[in-house]
Amino acid sequence: MAEALALLREEAARTSAAEAARRIGYSRPAVSMALAGTYKGGLGRLADAVLATLGGVACPHLGRTITPRDCADFAGRPMPTASRAAVAHWRACRACPHRPCPHRPEGGSSC
Repeated sequence: MAEALALLREEAARTSAAEAARRIGYSRPAVSMALAGTYKGGLGRLADAVLATLGGVACPHLGRTITPRDCADFAGRPMPTASRAAVAHWRACRACPHRPCPHRPEGGSSC
């Protein structure tokens, strides 16, 4: 929870509360209240949205940090046939320690 609020605070400072809210799919008032500690809704779902959008996963194949959502999208896609680079990335995802576990409903990393 603390990590999610820190990421949200950082994003709001870098852009704005409205932009941070747009990125995570919440309203600006909800983000402002969460940052002020007065949010009445469930912080768990808001924190999940923040971590999925603003959190980072160090992708060993790409050599850069990507969002957990992007990581899950790469790992969950079917084998591409368009290019060698896409196939190489798909294969790297199969063995990646950050790959979301398809056997758990909440995703999670590594099975």
